Amino acid sequence: MTKQTQAFPRMTMLSDEQCRTIHTASLEILRRTGVRVYHDEALELLRDADALVSDGNRVRFPAGLVEWAVERAPSRIALCRRGSDEVAAPLEGRQVAFGPGSDCLNYLDPRTGERREFTTQDVIDCIRLVDALPEMDFCMSMGIPADLDVDNAYRWQFATMVEHTTKPIVFVCDDRADCEAIAAMAAAAAGGMDALRLNPTLLLYSEPSTPLKHSETATGKLLTMAEQALPIVHSPAPMMGGTAPVTMAGGLALGNAEVLSSLVMHQLKRPGAPFVYGSGLHHLDMRTTISVYSAPEFELARVAVAEMGRFYGMPTWGYAGHSDSCAMDEQAAADAAFSVLASLLAGSNLVHDVGYLEAGLTTSPEMIVFTAEMIEMLRAFMDGVTLDAESLALDVIHSVGPGGEFISTDHTMDHFRDFWEPSLFNRQRVNDWVEAGSKRLGERLRERTVAILDEHEPEPLPDEARRAIEDILADGS
Repeated sequence: MTKQTQAFPRMTMLSDEQCRTIHTASLEILRRTGVRVYHDEALELLRDADALVSDGNRVRFPAGLVEWAVERAPSRIALCRRGSDEVAAPLEGRQVAFGPGSDCLNYLDPRTGERREFTTQDVIDCIRLVDALPEMDFCMSMGIPADLDVDNAYRWQFATMVEHTTKPIVFVCDDRADCEAIAAMAAAAAGGMDALRLNPTLLLYSEPSTPLKHSETATGKLLTMAEQALPIVHSPAPMMGGTAPVTMAGGLALGNAEVLSSLVMHQLKRPGAPFVYGSGLHHLDMRTTISVYSAPEFELARVAVAEMGRFYGMPTWGYAGHSDSCAMDEQAAADAAFSVLASLLAGSNLVHDVGYLEAGLTTSPEMIVFTAEMIEMLRAFMDGVTLDAESLALDVIHSVGPGGEFISTDHTMDHFRDFWEPSLFNRQRVNDWVEAGSKRLGERLRERTVAILDEHEPEPLPDEARRAIEDILADGS
């Protein structure tokens, strides 16, 4: 009998017709309102492509130019492990890869419980933690160390990540020069720039400025990554009620227009260069004017953005494992579970911000470890039910017969490990739990997190690559 799997149905919020409605609205924004572009080379590329440039740098786009760019963007990006052609994060279809976020100011120390500024050692510890967790598919920097006294801090961040993890790296940086230096470091670890383009181990996260502005710096990074044929997500962050209309539809249309205008410039620079579709659509809590990271509307926005990316046939950018809570508490745990399930149901491809508390101001290693458990558990849920002959077990049922038992059968021995087993959650009865110390989940979580920080040793960076990276850092130009 052919193997069959009945998987859990994936979430679809927008039909193709509704995606086309948003697409048409964005085309109208780009035709009628346009964007401001503060980058001379990008303006020249747009003029040559018959976009209308007026008032110095206001650009309006014909629909055909936008759709030309969409057709040329690749549908798949395979992020690989350092120095390898092994795909660690295949960005396509509904495959989901999870990783942390970048550049928090504060660190929630799992050893002391103290919320404090990041140090360089904290950043290294967080990178090693991500390297140790199989459920984390890529790495980001997670923190800005207050004790770091060097020029070109973003280059230091990348060099530190590439030294302490073999996983793909999503990086942030300041400008074009940073992009070029970081690409050179990645190429040194990959065995050359051609090898890096074929087996990319990095992806740049950058942003246009909502509403409808493309700064000189951000656009320079966008064009540099296109020129290098290396992956980028150039994701706006429209804030519903602040920098975007307060309605979900208006925020989606505005953010989509910003993504599409970015894509046009990117593809004009190098058609076919890898580009991830993303829009970080948030909303303001009008009582506090704080950006909300955990709300039903936030997760609906993530689903809608994933639908729009698939509508265009591009890999997508998402969020999960984050919370507005200031502590690794019950609220944070609920937010982590909700956001991971939403990401898996939506099929967002590259899902970041695992470990964020306080709406992105604080990184918690314990939140990263807890979310990893949620990812593992919910992936098992999403796998659905296998319906082949071995799983239906009709011969086993016949052999055991009425009133028998299955615990001693070879079939049970062969398959009992197919069930998901938790590493953090308790399944003991109360007497055994008390005898083991009566530890609540928070205590077990802290112990496991600290143990990983104390014990995990990442695969070392080859000496030749390390020396090349040190030379690039020393050059500093």
